[in-house]
Amino acid sequence: MKQFSKIFKFEFKNYLTNKVFVGVTLVFMVLIIGVMFFPRISDAIGSGGDAPSGELPTMLIADKNGNEALIYESFAAAFTDYKVQSVGYDIDFIKEKIISGEVQCAIVTDGFTSFTYYVNNLSMYDVNTAIASEVMQNLYRVNSMIGGGLSPEDASGILSYQISSTTETLGVDQMQNYFYTYVMIMALYMVIILYGQMVATNVATEKSSRAMELLVTSAKPVSMMFGKVLSSCLAGFLQLVAIFGTAFISFNLNRSYWESEEMIGAIFDIPPELLVYMLIFFVLGFLIYAFLYGAIGSTASKLEDINTSVMPVTLVYIAAFMIVLFSITDNNVDSTLMKASSFIPFTSPMAMFARIAMSTVPTHEIVISIALLALSVVGVGYVSAKIYRTGVLLYGTPPKLGTIIKTVFKA
Repeated sequence: MKQFSKIFKFEFKNYLTNKVFVGVTLVFMVLIIGVMFFPRISDAIGSGGDAPSGELPTMLIADKNGNEALIYESFAAAFTDYKVQSVGYDIDFIKEKIISGEVQCAIVTDGFTSFTYYVNNLSMYDVNTAIASEVMQNLYRVNSMIGGGLSPEDASGILSYQISSTTETLGVDQMQNYFYTYVMIMALYMVIILYGQMVATNVATEKSSRAMELLVTSAKPVSMMFGKVLSSCLAGFLQLVAIFGTAFISFNLNRSYWESEEMIGAIFDIPPELLVYMLIFFVLGFLIYAFLYGAIGSTASKLEDINTSVMPVTLVYIAAFMIVLFSITDNNVDSTLMKASSFIPFTSPMAMFARIAMSTVPTHEIVISIALLALSVVGVGYVSAKIYRTGVLLYGTPPKLGTIIKTVFKA
């Protein structure tokens, strides 16, 4: 335990004094603060002048047959984000106003059956044509009903009748939990790739020093491997806490400025029980891959061989990531593949969490998945320590898999 404590403190101190580690953390924190405070700063700057702020853009309405007055009311009620104005049928005038920037867009109708939408630069998020189509369809129906003998009031009442509905969720809200799941698997993916490579690189770098021979023979390999991996885990966890903690605090200080962004609010309003599961699977998932990266890093003969050596582990993790990502994107988290992946230690950190967040999973399945993952972490850590002790003493030609296995079982 004493050896583990010394190695852990030494490795953890190296992370905290690493300029790149500290610099990256501070840069992300500053960027997040800037993003979260941007609406407040923008509002303060915008309200400092005498010019009016928040003025709605203008939309012109015209009809080829001169019936603007009949359709104006419907379009004004539908397009609440615009200052709707009725004008005469003059296409050149309308185009001139749009090109000059005085007017953002215009809708020119041809009776109640067709229309033309005029806009200078069409945004990929522009939904005005869809709204206008619905308005025109309702106008056509009302006009047809009036022609059939109904009064305008009765026709409008029939079309505008609102159907009431309520939704009672007995399981989970997939739409809301999708954001938590996506953030978790993306964070886990980046941390494992980043810190896994870092652990492997550190081990390979130390191997190049002949002093490692003395260290390996005087310290237990289990203490060395667990000290290195757990210190990297704690460093990565503290980095994420600093980054996401900054985001959480900044968001709550500016919550009123983000009320219209439901997606942003949903990310920071994660349920406590889901947060607990996220931390459990995050830590265990990181550990099992970090042990593998450390073991493989010790078998590399040169620092330049690290990327090639760890490629099999990276490919396994990328495959697990893609399985989960495609499953949550296709809303198919309860497929046979996902259920099987929930109990395989190398895929369960992401697969089981995705199922918990976006489906209803029996408690015993969650317990079994966590137990298998925890036992696998201990087992992989122990074997990785054996490989580490053997690998750091092998120089020159990279050892073959059979040689490593024989040496591990003899050790």
